[in-house]
Amino acid sequence: MSRHLEVHVTASSREEAQSIIDAAVESRTAACAQISGPISSTYWWQGEIQRDEEFLILMKTTKERLDDLVEVVRSAHSYDTPEIVAVPIEGGLADYLNWITEETAVSSPDA
Repeated sequence: MSRHLEVHVTASSREEAQSIIDAAVESRTAACAQISGPISSTYWWQGEIQRDEEFLILMKTTKERLDDLVEVVRSAHSYDTPEIVAVPIEGGLADYLNWITEETAVSSPDA
């Protein structure tokens, strides 16, 4: 797995998405995050097709911080089973990737 990850999460409202982002960035489990949306989601849940308006969160972290980020998201999220999907970042600007590593390091000066 790549050292750097983009983690996708959906939330039921912009306010919930912002709350999740705040918790992730403040805990330094994510270096940064963006909210996109609203988006239209269609999915199976409890034996039925559901359609909802949601907001997509994109967070950048490292594989070393992924488990901690998952815990932060779960505790801040209203869904029983939130979408939390980590996608490897296979390339990018070295300075940006180094920044992600520095900002999510457990020994960060402000952590």
